[in-house]
Amino acid sequence: MRGSSGWQGLLADLKQVRASILILAALLIFNAFFTPYFLSVQTLNVNLTQVATIIIVAMGMTLVIATGGVDLSVGSLMAISGVLAPLIFLSPAFANLQWLGILLAFILPVLVAGAFGLLNGLFVTRLKLQPIVATLVLYIAGRGIAQVITNGQLQSFSTPAFTYIGLGRPFGIPFQVILMLIIVAVTYWVVKRTVFGRSVLAVGGNETAAGLSGIPVSKVKLWVYSISGLLSGIAGLIVIAINSSSDANQVGQNMELDAIAAVAVGGTLLSGGKAQVLGTLFGALIIQLIRFTLLAKGVPDAAALVVKAAIIVVAVALQQRRRRE
Repeated sequence: MRGSSGWQGLLADLKQVRASILILAALLIFNAFFTPYFLSVQTLNVNLTQVATIIIVAMGMTLVIATGGVDLSVGSLMAISGVLAPLIFLSPAFANLQWLGILLAFILPVLVAGAFGLLNGLFVTRLKLQPIVATLVLYIAGRGIAQVITNGQLQSFSTPAFTYIGLGRPFGIPFQVILMLIIVAVTYWVVKRTVFGRSVLAVGGNETAAGLSGIPVSKVKLWVYSISGLLSGIAGLIVIAINSSSDANQVGQNMELDAIAAVAVGGTLLSGGKAQVLGTLFGALIIQLIRFTLLAKGVPDAAALVVKAAIIVVAVALQQRRRRE
């Protein structure tokens, strides 16, 4: 019965995001007929590779927004994680213990990004800063920290054991896509099946009522910002692994816009109280396909930024209309 209930819940969630599914289907059909080689394995891998990091970051953003907050620092935290990893596994200290350097490069930068996420949470809960202001601090300072760490220099490397996270193809599937699917599944389970997930929605729905009912509001917020930081750290490692280089000026650039747009298009209320994890997944895929379609039709990539901004405006307008109804 529990398994049946789980499938029924999944189908109900898919029904709630049917508009996103229909838009995604329309984009797929359009490109299948009018974009050469769209149905090739190479094109599929390229699109999945590019969208995987957006989805990973957007999972953390979904939890943050569900509490009524927002995290503008995700791109900067990706940059910090991305510059720390090569410094670790290329360090002379691990010349004879490369496996240890690689292991630490996968762990420490992610933990550092998570610690900065926790700092965002402390700004929100202890200093009582508005989330947009609290995370704006690291949006600005975080990339500066990453640039200072490397003196603004590009770090190139060729370390197969590390680049596998971005270039590996187990069973022909990009490794980061497998990792992304695991993160989506875990996030969905957390939101739907755990006390923490219910607490996240309660805090975003009515923070005062949540506190009065015994939910540790501050602790919940600290956790969601920390999780957002951790996922940003993982995404930063994937990006530098794909490029076999780390550039503090480029890693995570505009990621906050992509993540927020994915969440908004997916149906999660930007005012909090709701978390459409599957919607965020489809929202990110829609944004990626729109960008791909524009590029395939010769539209400059810069135009995609305008489209993403327009998508957020339309999504928010539709959300407000549904709430009034």
